[in-house]
Order: sequence, then C-alpha cells, then structure tokens
Amino acid sequence: MEIQMLLGSDIAMALDECIPYPCEHDYAAQSAEMTTRWAKRCKEWKRRNGETASGRVTDSPIRRFADSMLFGIIQGGTFEDLRKESAQTIVDIDFDGYAIGGVSVGEPQEEMMRAIEWAEPFLPGDKPRYAMGLGTPPQLLELIARGMDMFDCVLPTRLARNGTAFTAAGTVNLKNAEFILDKNQIEENCACEACREFSRGYIRHLIKAEEILGLRLITLHNLHFYLNLMNRARTEIEQGTFDQFRKAFVAEYKTRDATMVE
Repeated sequence: MEIQMLLGSDIAMALDECIPYPCEHDYAAQSAEMTTRWAKRCKEWKRRNGETASGRVTDSPIRRFADSMLFGIIQGGTFEDLRKESAQTIVDIDFDGYAIGGVSVGEPQEEMMRAIEWAEPFLPGDKPRYAMGLGTPPQLLELIARGMDMFDCVLPTRLARNGTAFTAAGTVNLKNAEFILDKNQIEENCACEACREFSRGYIRHLIKAEEILGLRLITLHNLHFYLNLMNRARTEIEQGTFDQFRKAFVAEYKTRDATMVE
C-alpha cells in the first residue's frame, strides 16, 4: 500500500494471491481466505493513513492517496463455491470498486467465463467492476456482456513486439512474406498514426530490418484499436444495440497468430 501511495496511484489494488491453474480446492480456499484478510488490512491501512493526512498540504503523497480509490480483489480459482464466497466477503468489506482476479492464468476460456459469471451477481451495480489481465478483443466484448467495466492486458504491446497487429477481422502477422509489397494500411479506414502514414509493406521492412520504429508503430495501432473498440462498445450500449454488435464482431474475428496468449 505504501508503494502504491508513493507511485501516486489513482486506483490502488489490495494485496491478493493469484493462484496457479490447475489448483486444488483446499489450497484455493486457503488462498482466498488469506486474500480477504489482506484486503481488510489494506483498507484499514488506507483509512488510518488518510486520517493522519487530514491536516497535510494538498500535494502531500499521503493526502493525495487518501483521496484515491481502493479496489478489492476476488479470488477462488475455478471453484464456484469459492468464487461466490470470495465475492460476498470482499464486497462486505466495502471497497470503491471490485476486481475479479486469478483468471486467464492458463485455464480454458469456458472456465474463465464461468469464474466471472459466478462472481458478477454479487458485485454492486453502482461501483466499477474490473476483470484483471484480460483480454483479446472478443473476450473484452464477452466480458462487457457479463457486466465488466474495466480491463488491463499486455496483448496490444506484447503481440506488437512479435509483429502482430489487431484488426476487426482478426490478427495480422506483419512478419509474413505476403506483406512485402503491400501498400495498404494495417487496417482500412483506421485513423491511427501508423495507418495514416505507413503501409503494411514498409512496417514489415522495419520489422525485418530490426528497426524499433516498426514495433512502435504496431503498438500505436494496437492501442488505438483497443481504445476504439471500447468507444464503440459504449456507443452500442447507449444505442441499445450492443448485443448485436458483440455477436457480429465475435463471429467475424479470426485469430491468425499462434502467439495469442495471456
């Protein structure tokens, strides 16, 4: 908690244990109980230091941290009873938001979705819900449909370092020889800096020449793609057409890169 305070975190996370997959029920239960104990201690630490900082100047790290948000993390592995119990106990502690952790750690996607579905009904509708460590574009839309609001994932940058770009039709590996003379954008009608100024063929040349610019351009594109996807999801929700949009996107999306993990 002190480290997060010194970093100036706007959203701090309570300490938890992310158990591996697979994991025995007894270990998962003990881990979830420990995560709950840590969650209580983290909230108390923040409360106690916030009160201590009440008279400090506004630019004090402790004063700023007192005004930040603290999220609790739900654990429980792939076990329904533990996920539900963890969600209930963490919500009872009363945090500013709630994260579902311990997912996308090697389990099949069906198990991951079930873990989210088991916990979600217990999360308050008026506080942020955060799915940790996720995910691919179709996963994000599926999780939004299951009530999640926030995500984090290394995929946009990790895959960019491998030469892979995201598009609405799926991933594209720009290392492939088929793009040597390709003068098209990474994705048609994309407004990111990489697509406005550079072709697939030139970006492939940069990658093969081991020029760092190539990886940076794909990173810019991938981040733009993810942000644009979330903007589109919000618009579709407001218009009442999200479910149709989600189904159409997932049906059209094809993963062509074997490195699609996380």
